[in-house]
Formats: sequence, structure tokens, C-alpha cells
Amino acid sequence: MNAPAMSMPRPVQHFAPELLLRAQPVKVLLLDVDGVLTDGGLYFTEAGETIKRFHTLDGHGIKLLQRAGVTPAVVTGRDSAALRLRLQALGVVHARFGTEDKRPAAEAILDGLGLGWDAAAAVGDDWPDLPVLRRAALAVCPPGAHPEVLALAHHVTQRPAGAGAVREVCDLLLTARGVYAGLFEEACQ
Repeated sequence: MNAPAMSMPRPVQHFAPELLLRAQPVKVLLLDVDGVLTDGGLYFTEAGETIKRFHTLDGHGIKLLQRAGVTPAVVTGRDSAALRLRLQALGVVHARFGTEDKRPAAEAILDGLGLGWDAAAAVGDDWPDLPVLRRAALAVCPPGAHPEVLALAHHVTQRPAGAGAVREVCDLLLTARGVYAGLFEEACQ
């Protein structure tokens, strides 16, 4: 007896048309770490080592972005072995660590890629991220961001920081590039 034919599921995630238009030219995603890729908490061992918790949804989204030709990059005010290990595992090669002034660090990454702010999306959560968010073609923040960042953002994610917020941004960029549905179908096979 043959098994019944299963129909291919359709993507359920949708974004506003004006947000998709803003996201279309994006070729690089600039990410803060604490409060974006993590929940913003700082965890220390008794020996003083920093421990960070990363979400697998965010990691998979970053990998999908790379497959679609969007470059993920990190600009962070802190540095840790845990962060460097995570970025290495994800294949993220463009990163600036321990930088107090994030705008020049982000500009150095953009210059190295031959891109301008008009091709950049940025995700941040606090005042040090404002110079980058203000210049990016697409500014995004998680819902727990500082009120001034929330007021500036073009999009506030549904998912919280460190729990899929970055994946939501990746899905937005993949949808804007017209590749989300194909990647989803490929994953369902």
C-alpha cells in the first residue's frame, strides 16, 4: 500500500512590504553581541571567565544568510573566548572586538567589503549601537532594547535577544532576497 502524498508546506512567516523593500539592497548584516546575539546578561565563572549563551536559531540563520550571499559581521564592545569560538563555528570572519566606538569599526568592515551604508543592515540594543543603526539602510533591534534604540529602529523583532531575534532578521533578509521560500522547501524535503 502506498503512503498518501504529502503536500509541501508553505512558509508562514511574513513581513510588511515596506520592510522588505528596505531590506532588498542589504549585502551585509552588522551585529552587536550582548543584548542581540545573547540575552544581554554577563555571566562569569569563579575564575572570572566570561560565559555566553547563544541560540541555535540565530546560528542557523547566519549560516543561511551566508549561503544566500549576505555577509554577517560582528561589531562588539566586548571580547571573549566564547564569542570567538562561536563566530569561528559559524564561519563569521568579519568581526571587531572590544571597540568602544562602533561606527569606525563598522565602516572598516564595510570598506573591506567594498560596500557602503546603503547595503548594510544593523542590529543593536543600546546607545553604543546608535551611530551604526542611524547610518544603516535597515536598523533593527530586539524588543528589550533601550527606548531610544526602539524609537530609531525600522523593525523591532518579535523574538527576544539571544532567543531567535537574529534569526528573525536573517529570515527577513532572505525573504527580501527572494530565497527564503526555496531554502524552506529544500529543508522540508
